[in-house]
Amino acid sequence: MTLQTIEHEILALVETFDGRIAYKIENADGDTISYHDDEPFQSASLIKIPMIIEGYRQSEEKKIYLNQPVTIPPIEVTGGSGVLHVLSNKVFLTVEDLLTLMITVSDNTSTNMMMTLLGHDEINQCIKELGLKNTILGRRMQDFKALKEGRDNTISAEDTITCLKAIHTGDFLTKESQEKILRAFDNQQLRDKLPSLMGKEVKVASKTGAIRGVAHDCAIIRSEFQTVYAVVLTEDMKSEDESRQVISKIGKLIYDDIMAE
Repeated sequence: MTLQTIEHEILALVETFDGRIAYKIENADGDTISYHDDEPFQSASLIKIPMIIEGYRQSEEKKIYLNQPVTIPPIEVTGGSGVLHVLSNKVFLTVEDLLTLMITVSDNTSTNMMMTLLGHDEINQCIKELGLKNTILGRRMQDFKALKEGRDNTISAEDTITCLKAIHTGDFLTKESQEKILRAFDNQQLRDKLPSLMGKEVKVASKTGAIRGVAHDCAIIRSEFQTVYAVVLTEDMKSEDESRQVISKIGKLIYDDIMAE
């Protein structure tokens, strides 16, 4: 089977969606289907993907150490998604814990701490070196003042697939770093979109993104038959539930295609 066999059904879902939507789906054989994949969207938490790539790259270069201890200074505590903002300030963590929390529970406090540790400019330089065309780190998590000033984080479907492939294959990172990042994605806790209608025969390493009016999901989907990289971006929709259903149905079509091989 090729992805083209499900393209018509995916486009039928897209055409009825009330909002902006983009997707890109690519398998290990090089088959690709896409829709508006080069258009920038608000990234929400998908900006954390190039951030974790830069985090592990800096650890490879000995600029940071994964086992170095960190404490949570009150100035870094940030609301929104995650768990650190509801814990005591006596929590003892490592840099690797922060990177893991940034993905598995999309923790905003750990994300802002990693921005400070890695460097805003360094993360954007990594984005350039990855070859991302529509991705910018423009603000910290929950920085509403920056939003009012017109500074935001953006990403595209095409750029997201590039990041997923860098995590899974290629030589941008060492194999050891790739495996550690993939483990965090495998343990990601928010599973109500792309993986929600898939069976247990596949492993889904995923990362969601959601803020008001924005809902995304992306995943590396692996079975014994095939590997598929997938991303669906949605924004300006009237119903977050509709967005979740559309992304879930696209995930089910991908799953059915993989399992038909």
